[in-house]
Amino acid sequence: MRLRKQALGSRNLVGARVEATRKSEGMKQKELLAQLQVQGVDMNASGLSKLEGQLRYVTDFELVALAKVFNVSVDWLLGLTDKREP
Repeated sequence: MRLRKQALGSRNLVGARVEATRKSEGMKQKELLAQLQVQGVDMNASGLSKLEGQLRYVTDFELVALAKVFNVSVDWLLGLTDKREP
């Protein structure tokens, strides 16, 4: 497992929760990218890494797809609630 070289950014609120949820489910980035593709979101590994590192903005389409993949609410991903369920 590689460690992040850059400090966390400030371009999104969801990156930290995406990374923590992905890791807690034992999911590799490649697996998440495949599931996002099924949801109609075409993202590469660099884009996902930057999203998780909060170095790039998240589109509304990506936000909805991530919530579906992890079966959590968009509000939870945004840190607006502690309730994970959609």
